[in-house]
Amino acid sequence: MAKQDSRTLHFLAWFTGVVVSLAVGFGLIRADLVLPTWLGGATTAGLWLTMAIGWVVVITTLISAILAIIRE
Repeated sequence: MAKQDSRTLHFLAWFTGVVVSLAVGFGLIRADLVLPTWLGGATTAGLWLTMAIGWVVVITTLISAILAIIRE
């Protein structure tokens, strides 16, 4: 019984991480979230950088989620 509860808890933690990563990634893409000024987020080039980082987050999250599902 404890092993099943542990698997459920691990799945919920993993699923929460995927959802949060996708939310942050899409927030960066839509410019709802921006990089801090010291990373160049306040400039026009910084907005492109923010969008690019958002796409990296989304793509790597989707790839890791697919690989995790395949692994099981």
